Amino acid sequence: MCGIAGLVGKSAVNQSLYDALLVLQHRGQDAAGIVTCEGGNLHLRKANGLARDVFHTRHMIDLRGNIGIGHVRYPTAGCSSSAESQPFYVNSPYGITLAHNGNLTNAEELKQELFRDDLRHINTDSDSEILLNIFAHELEAQNTRRLAPEHIFKAVAGVHRRCRGGYAAISMIPGVGILAFRDAFGIRPVVYGKRETELGTEYMIASESVALDVLGFERVRDLAPGEAVFISKDGELHTQQCAENPVSSPCIFEFVYFARPDSIIDNVFVHKARSRMGKKLAKKIQREWVDHDIDVVIPIPDTSRTAALALANELKVRYTEGFIKNRYIGRTFIMPGQTVRKKSVRQKLNAIDLEFEGKNVMLVDDSIVRGTTSKQIVQMARDAGARKVYFASAAPPVRFPNVYGIDMPAATELVAHGRTVAEVRDIIGCDELIYQDLQDLIEAVQKKGKTDIERFDTSVFDGEYVTGDVSSSYLDQLEQNRSDGAKSEREDSVRSVIGLHNNA
Repeated sequence: MCGIAGLVGKSAVNQSLYDALLVLQHRGQDAAGIVTCEGGNLHLRKANGLARDVFHTRHMIDLRGNIGIGHVRYPTAGCSSSAESQPFYVNSPYGITLAHNGNLTNAEELKQELFRDDLRHINTDSDSEILLNIFAHELEAQNTRRLAPEHIFKAVAGVHRRCRGGYAAISMIPGVGILAFRDAFGIRPVVYGKRETELGTEYMIASESVALDVLGFERVRDLAPGEAVFISKDGELHTQQCAENPVSSPCIFEFVYFARPDSIIDNVFVHKARSRMGKKLAKKIQREWVDHDIDVVIPIPDTSRTAALALANELKVRYTEGFIKNRYIGRTFIMPGQTVRKKSVRQKLNAIDLEFEGKNVMLVDDSIVRGTTSKQIVQMARDAGARKVYFASAAPPVRFPNVYGIDMPAATELVAHGRTVAEVRDIIGCDELIYQDLQDLIEAVQKKGKTDIERFDTSVFDGEYVTGDVSSSYLDQLEQNRSDGAKSEREDSVRSVIGLHNNA
């Protein structure tokens, strides 16, 4: 999962892009990068780490120009090497840069095509570099020295014909402008907005609307599935549908966990969707557990707060904060290894004993993925003196891996994979476990009359992949690549190479 941003301004864009990446930091904490264009020259800074650590004053001074794109990364493919931080650059044609959020499900096939047919070399294991080179080849096929919007949109149409999976991308063409495009299913989010200045209209593109809000841009709209938006260096806006059969199928996990609650995605206010999730979950408790003895509802910060408050209000049970979060620890769901993940939970959360002691506590989280964090939090509640510990998930059981850009682990590392609710309950150690029903989750996000969403990608819950091209062999390969053991081997390999280089 990554965050992308792009800006065509009337003055320097370096500070605005940096501010946007800070707002989008929740989407990726592994690496950050910004590239700007001044005349025909590109200025790039990217490295591993948080945005605040990657960009220092000396770097910001060098990022000159009125147009640019930025990226925050969490690796869903490849590894956390600085060589795979974005934006990526390719010299031919035009000197294109690209930042990408998502995952190509036919990346290996495309990599072979690029080498065999397009005569292009891929230097990393990142599918973002593949996407960039596919776009570059399709743009080169337009066979023109002076690019016009129609040439760019034809190239995007070529990308859609060749690439499968979920992707939202922003590309900058020096001396021409900035382009953004979204996969034909609209799986990954992207939105654009504008602001009026004394010098004229400026345009911004970002993964989430909150980045526009913070920088004073008026949200115009989300890109439709398969649509592209091109903004020339002079600030002229052009949009076009570039996919043959687009179907609106956004990833429902964006609303459950990843997106900030103050964002609007595909005309759905994330905060309101999470509130409805809480109400739906409360109604399930009222149906199936009429004589519940819940004394207090406590959220597991931060993403579950909205759902937990709505659940408590619907049940007419006291709501309180029982955990204090250390905000300087990254998201445990996207920690790179199980050992680090286990250690980080106790570092991240501390229980307030007074809120637990002698009470029957209902803990509410947005979802349960590996179960490791949930198990530790249940034990923390018991250690704080809770009489009974109940656990509610605002999402259904996560039983299948995500293939569209969320680095969910191998299926065998998902605690609910192949297990009943009772078995998961016993593993995490709570007294009762309540999961949201999938249909209730869909209804909570897809409020009737408020959105044009036709369906959602709910594959992590039901194993139905909307692109229709995900085979069992692909999932087997994915499991080999995404297991904690495989990731550890890749990281060890990178560290070995770095060690050899430093000792040379």
